[in-house]
Amino acid sequence: MTTQLRLAARLRDETQALHRVAEHSGIMRELLHGRLDRRAYCLLLRNLHALYVALEGAMDRHAAAALVSPIRFPPLFRASALREDLEHLHGGDWAALALVDATRAYVERLQQIADEQPVLLVAHAYVRYMGDLSGGQLLRDIVRRSYALDDAGIAFYRFPANIDAQTAKWQFRAAIDALPVDPPTARDIVEESKSAFARHARLFEELVAVPDATVARAAVRRYKPSPP
Repeated sequence: MTTQLRLAARLRDETQALHRVAEHSGIMRELLHGRLDRRAYCLLLRNLHALYVALEGAMDRHAAAALVSPIRFPPLFRASALREDLEHLHGGDWAALALVDATRAYVERLQQIADEQPVLLVAHAYVRYMGDLSGGQLLRDIVRRSYALDDAGIAFYRFPANIDAQTAKWQFRAAIDALPVDPPTARDIVEESKSAFARHARLFEELVAVPDATVARAAVRRYKPSPP
């Protein structure tokens, strides 16, 4: 079996521990337990929006590149959905919400690899979109109940009607496995994915430290993540 065929499985297996840490860190921990007020939730969305703008802009920039094009799936792009939710939940001044240092550093990293080693965008696309297609779908129910939402305000967790989450995950893994990467590049992608999860954990911890970021709320059903 070639390195390409093992890459998606390596990403899953070698990042599992960091994935668990990130999804239960800081502001995510509070969200999963229903203890996050609306303002703090908007702060989370604002910081995620900055990441997606950087990631999706970089992938658009390298849309024709052989090592980026296969994992660029515009129907999965989330920046516009986040903007829609922020406008609904916070209002037109949502862009004034603070970006924490970890977010700024993450954006700088995405810009750096877009300039120097675009293939590493694969790692960040894997971390974000596989998460959106897995645990993100369960988070939708928690967010809806926590903030008494109907369809408005949960665009981040909705994909186009023709996108089936399980099929999209299979297609995304297949695209990763088909990338024409050599063993050193595959290793770099795995290491960058580990770094991405660590960056998320730092981001979530910084967000929960923002003054008045959380409030006591009635607990909602505990989130049980599905594997990416």
